[in-house]
Amino acid sequence: MTAAAPLRRVSPAEVETFHRDGAVLLRGVLAPEWVSLMAEGLDECIAAPDDHTVESYRYGSIVRVDQLLATRSDNLRRFATESPVGGLVGSVLDAPVRFYNDQMFYKKAGELAMTTWHQDTANHNVEGLGLVRAWVSPDAVPRPASLEVARGSHRWNVLYRPIWGRDPDIPEGEAALMTALARKKGIFEKGGSDFAYENMVKDGSMPVMPDVIRYRNSFDIIGWDYEPGDVIVFHGDLLHGTAEGARMDHDRRVYGVLYAGPDVRYLRRPSEMVPDPPGVAEHEPHTGQTLDCFGDAFPVVWSPGDWN
Repeated sequence: MTAAAPLRRVSPAEVETFHRDGAVLLRGVLAPEWVSLMAEGLDECIAAPDDHTVESYRYGSIVRVDQLLATRSDNLRRFATESPVGGLVGSVLDAPVRFYNDQMFYKKAGELAMTTWHQDTANHNVEGLGLVRAWVSPDAVPRPASLEVARGSHRWNVLYRPIWGRDPDIPEGEAALMTALARKKGIFEKGGSDFAYENMVKDGSMPVMPDVIRYRNSFDIIGWDYEPGDVIVFHGDLLHGTAEGARMDHDRRVYGVLYAGPDVRYLRRPSEMVPDPPGVAEHEPHTGQTLDCFGDAFPVVWSPGDWN
């Protein structure tokens, strides 16, 4: 399979920015028909929540996260595997890339729920420097409501414990009390029957995530005004989130697609994580396997030379 060509190629300066900062905004690379296809697929999924749909409430604001959308929407499957996005990720890596999985991050108009700072890699059963996220939306997203990243944090050579789920160092009774107090304050989650972030268990052997919100001025934080047709590409180990108190006068539909380069390996993490894509379990996965060991679960979408 070969991803379609973008409206323009990635420049050497953009490749350099990605490797230096951990993220780069590629402006004006997607044709309108691809943006429309993405919008149609996201709207299909918004209208039909499934067993992997999670809604997180924070003081009246809601962020909805859906997993594995390409299994539910032919439009999103086409976008993830046939649009230029996979090739753009491969271009910054200068390597073949496979489609790993996808998520939707949906926030309704008004004051937007904050996305807590985190890394992507720690929430998935994989490891490797080639795990890269493409962040795209059919909606204009102004800088205060858009993705923020801690520049260069992908080069810190540390993976922090996931921020969601139960901390095994806290007794269950105390954890239940903390959850009840948070709910009284308006912070709680409605998970799907097959997945909920609150059911994840943090790996106590990993260091605690820095408090980026409290010590914001200690980090080199960058972000962008985003327009439909742009693609933000960022490293799986990069610290990222969104700012507090952002508002928008229209809904914010974000499609986050994860791609994997050749060095990415399966890693069975010691807790329930974001679900593995369909077709993985039947191969009885074990740590160290390359993604080509899982049949069609992780299709190659682009290789260097495909656009020549």
